[in-house]
Amino acid sequence: MQTWGVADLLEFSRELASIAQVGLTYAKDPFDLERYQRLREMAGELLQIPDYSPDFTWPDELGYETPKVDVRAVVFRGNSVLMIKEVSSGLWTLPGGWADVNASPAENVERECLEETGFIVKARMISSVVDRDRAGYPRNAHTIYKIYILCDLIGGEATTSIESSEIDFFPIDQLPPLDTHRTGAAQLQTAWQHEQNPSLPTKFN
Repeated sequence: MQTWGVADLLEFSRELASIAQVGLTYAKDPFDLERYQRLREMAGELLQIPDYSPDFTWPDELGYETPKVDVRAVVFRGNSVLMIKEVSSGLWTLPGGWADVNASPAENVERECLEETGFIVKARMISSVVDRDRAGYPRNAHTIYKIYILCDLIGGEATTSIESSEIDFFPIDQLPPLDTHRTGAAQLQTAWQHEQNPSLPTKFN
C-alpha cells in the first residue's frame, strides 16, 4: 500500500485542480460543469490535513490555469544588496511580489521596489527565472515562476511600508536570515554573478 506524503498530495491535488479548471472553462453540458466543480472541491479536500491547511480550498479561477508569476528586484550598491524585513515573517527578502496584469515584468518590479522600499529603480536585466518547486523553495499550493531582475538604483530614500518593517543593504557574503518562501540564496548568488559579469546568460530551470 502506497504511503502519501504532503508533497505527493500537493502535486496530486494541484493536477486535479488544473484538470477541473480546464473542464470548467471549456465544458458546455451543465452536468459536466457540476462534475468538474465537484472535482475542484475534492482537490481542495485532499489538502485539508493538519500538516497543510485544514481549511484549504482551491480558489475559483477563470480560463485555463497557468503558473503564477513572482518578480524580485535585485539592487546592488557596491557589493551590498537591498533587502526588506517582511512584516509577516520577521525575515529578510528582496523587494517584490506577485506580478500585476497590464504591466510588464520591468514595470512590476520597479513598482514593487518603490512601494516596499521607497527607492526608485530601473530594471536592467533578468538574472534567473526559476520554477519555485524545482529550485528548492518550501512547497506552495500553486505552481510559481520567480523572476529575479537586476535593477539600477536611480533615487529615492528608504521608506518602510505595510509590508516592510526595515530596509537595509547587506554585503552579499553577510546576508541576514532569509525568508526562504520569498528569496532563495542560490538566486541571490546568481544575480551577484550577473552583476559582476553582465554577459552571462539568464539562468533558468
